[in-house]
Amino acid sequence: MSKIDKVLYTGKTHTTGGRDGSARSDDGRLAIKLSPPGSSGEGTNPEQLFAAGWSACFIGALGKAAQVLKVALPADVAVDAEVDLGTGEGGYFLQARLNISLPRIERETAGKLVELAHQTCPYSKMTHGNIDVELNLV
Repeated sequence: MSKIDKVLYTGKTHTTGGRDGSARSDDGRLAIKLSPPGSSGEGTNPEQLFAAGWSACFIGALGKAAQVLKVALPADVAVDAEVDLGTGEGGYFLQARLNISLPRIERETAGKLVELAHQTCPYSKMTHGNIDVELNLV
């Protein structure tokens, strides 16, 4: 297991009511209602929040990878994350797909960027070996 030597940031939230509740950050910048996936409730759900966080982090990791490979990352880079909640033997599980758009970058170079980003993104590191993850260049 990896160990942090220096904490750069700590995100803090307070959640009540679980999937039918609400969550807010300690600084007040996040205040959301929660509802179960597929319900008609007003709020979002943990799977959507995870997808948003991972895709944002992955774009940051693509930027770092572009610096290493000396490639200009296009401003319109995008990651569409899909996080599935499902059941299997042993209970509930997640699986995910990251659909990565790197317009105007040659496919081989784009593949190298994606691979390096997946090795360095903290969310990717967290999921490695824990859930099925599919990376797709679109």
